[in-house]
Amino acid sequence: MTATQEPPAHATGVGSGRFRSGDLALIQLLIDQAIGDDTTLLSEADLIDQVQQIESVQASLAALQASRIRAFAQTHIQNRLTDDGTDGSDRARTDPERLHRSVVAQIQLACRVSTTEARTRVANARDLHSGLDHVRGLHTAGELSAAKVTAIAVECRDLDPHQRRQVDTRLAAHDLTRLGIGRLRAMTRRLVAEIAPERFRARVHAAAAERRVTLRPAPDAMSYLTAYIPVAQGAACLAALQKAFVQVQVDPAPLTRSRGQIMADTLVERVTGQATATAVNLEVQVTVPVQALLDPTPSPLPAEIPGLGPVPVELLATSEGTASLRRLLTDQGLVIGGDSRQRTFTGLLATLVKARANNRCTEPYCDAPLRHIDHIHRHTDGGHTELDNGRGLCEFHNHIREQPGWHVTRTPDGTVLTTTPTGHTYRGPD
Repeated sequence: MTATQEPPAHATGVGSGRFRSGDLALIQLLIDQAIGDDTTLLSEADLIDQVQQIESVQASLAALQASRIRAFAQTHIQNRLTDDGTDGSDRARTDPERLHRSVVAQIQLACRVSTTEARTRVANARDLHSGLDHVRGLHTAGELSAAKVTAIAVECRDLDPHQRRQVDTRLAAHDLTRLGIGRLRAMTRRLVAEIAPERFRARVHAAAAERRVTLRPAPDAMSYLTAYIPVAQGAACLAALQKAFVQVQVDPAPLTRSRGQIMADTLVERVTGQATATAVNLEVQVTVPVQALLDPTPSPLPAEIPGLGPVPVELLATSEGTASLRRLLTDQGLVIGGDSRQRTFTGLLATLVKARANNRCTEPYCDAPLRHIDHIHRHTDGGHTELDNGRGLCEFHNHIREQPGWHVTRTPDGTVLTTTPTGHTYRGPD
């Protein structure tokens, strides 16, 4: 699924300041020309030189983008604070958290990234100009990539400008360009613990309060089950799983599973309480193409577990466990559904909206889990609680559309369009 940006007419042309938008268009033109160059005329050394140069250019462009993100955030907030308030949105203009969410949401759409990534970019743009002068200089010069800068900035996130400046000074004593992301992160973390021990301890306690378990899709009908827990507990869990492998390994019975398989199976068995990993007992919602039921031969169209990806239809039919599958029929990717006279999306209608969205937020470029079901045409404006007027959103994007200047519409062809306060329009995923 893809989403494309359709900028308004005023988005082109010359911007304010000495750096014109036309200069960026020239950079894009040079890149297009370079891509079409005949590389057969270049030696191996020339190609490596260009690879290195391109990496530096990417870092410098990321630094340039960060400066523009910071400038946009400052301008956007200032404009909202000085607004005359004719729209009656006084609270939205003066609430710092709402202003920050508005900035993040627009950067998320403009950069075509997730909300989490947008938050990181906005925070980096702020912190790089608030104490991390040496790091910012290396970033601008193309010597530190955006990923390395992020690793440093995240570790300094809770520091005040003076403390951040101390960390930056200590980092300047090292050749940061020769270090990998892991070493940069570890070095910065040690410096933060030395310079601001109280803040470091507070972060550790706050992180423990955020412990959680998440599930993400993986290729080939697999998934990633991730536990974010204190390091001591994580080490204890791994040691217990390794001990389980040793116990199976010394058993006189033939060993038919690998070390990784035994540890994974043991994890499932102990978490679920089942005797074997394959005997999981739960209800799983699955969307099944109607063609797969009509065709007696194995259908090339896979079933899909919303939010986790496709699985072969025959795999569901031959499950070894006692899993209960709630099937929702689809035709050419569309879930068959109905409507409701209720104010909110509940029951089967909510299930259909979530299944159609694959349990993911449908705002462009956002991969967050679906938390809310939103009326595209607001219920307060006469919108009906029906399948065509519903869309699945994460909590962040459901709240952001209520801010002044945000508009959501569905076009006659079914496409959902999001318009931001700057007038930029973005197409939702198909």
